[in-house]
Amino acid sequence: MKIYLDMVGCRLNQSEIEALARQFCTAGHTLAASPADADLTVINTCAVTNAAASDSRQKIRRAARLGNSQIVLTGCWSTLFPQEAVSLPGVSRLVPNQAKDRLVEDLLECNGHAFQPGSVHRYSIPGERMRTRAFIKAQDGCDNRCTFCITVLARGQSRSQTIPTVIQDIQAALIDDPSMPGSAAREVALTGVHLGSWGQDFSSPLHLRHLVEAILQDTSVERLRLSSLEPWDLDDKFFALWQNSRLCPHLHLPLQSGSASVLRRMARKVTPDTYAGLVLQARQAIPHVAITTDLIAGFPGETDAEFAEGLSFVQEMDFAGGHVFTYSARPGTAAARMQPQIPHPIRKERSALLRQILEESGNNYRRQFVGKTLDVLWESAHQVSDGWMMEGLTGNYLRVKALAEKSLWNQITPVRLESVTKDGMSGNIDF
Repeated sequence: MKIYLDMVGCRLNQSEIEALARQFCTAGHTLAASPADADLTVINTCAVTNAAASDSRQKIRRAARLGNSQIVLTGCWSTLFPQEAVSLPGVSRLVPNQAKDRLVEDLLECNGHAFQPGSVHRYSIPGERMRTRAFIKAQDGCDNRCTFCITVLARGQSRSQTIPTVIQDIQAALIDDPSMPGSAAREVALTGVHLGSWGQDFSSPLHLRHLVEAILQDTSVERLRLSSLEPWDLDDKFFALWQNSRLCPHLHLPLQSGSASVLRRMARKVTPDTYAGLVLQARQAIPHVAITTDLIAGFPGETDAEFAEGLSFVQEMDFAGGHVFTYSARPGTAAARMQPQIPHPIRKERSALLRQILEESGNNYRRQFVGKTLDVLWESAHQVSDGWMMEGLTGNYLRVKALAEKSLWNQITPVRLESVTKDGMSGNIDF
């Protein structure tokens, strides 16, 4: 069979479709670049915001319009809203998150195909979901009860992958897809719903640093990046790991609000003071570290004074970038029942102000690297009249564009950074 894989949402969803790709291909099937070319489409949905849920529905309808006869849904949105999901055109089956690990095996058996588990190398996903970086799932679920979050309802309790399982998945990602020479991952990003809780559910609890140490010791991955980390999971021993230069100097630490009272209503296990102390520790331990964050604008009950307090704190933190989410009431969450709900025009206005602050601080962070030479992993290559326009990421998550004489896709090369642009930096390839 030809399989088309697509997703909406976070890096965890990306890591899951990469795992599905390995399993389908190991069983002898091929991946398609479009649902129009596939016998089976699998879509990993998302429900974190109303926009993500809408995007999930749009992808399903698009696959149906292109004539695919079998559409299989999994992920958070379809798990939480199964009746709406199966009513959409073309949907033949829904696999809830709890059964996702058996998705490929069960689908193949239903279609009369044998399933042989295991994977010895990376399989590149054709089309827009092809990545140079490999996203490796180390953890799933969450034991926190942040009042705005619907993910815990869809994903369940926190559970960790064992060290041998994670190492095996990374080793597979470091081997070329035979159909694409040079496609082996140069960078691995560890993902999870609550990645910082990794190992706490083991009978003999471990800390995430133990997993990171094992990866750096037992694999040859050139770059290791960590996805979002809740700020209450980290300590000075953790930051000492960055003495190893293979660990990317980038920390994504969700803040959500800079107001102490809003954080309490969110049931976040952090205060502005403890967050600021953590950021200071990280900056002292990791030279030039990029610290990015997530923020929610217009949380229920957020007064003008609370928003002003939060805005001032975000300015003080001088983030290298981040994401601003306009508060979206998610059914079943405690925040959806809180009063008063902030009017949408005010939410949008506050979102715009927070984005402006992040844009300014992000530009300030990037300016300090003008004239410096950093290594870039090239993620995309587009042929132009005078060569190849390359785009990629530095270890500290600067997005860089540069012109090259030939395609350097999935290669790491030194680049002299010349100027700050609207969405990153421009540079000259220096080798």
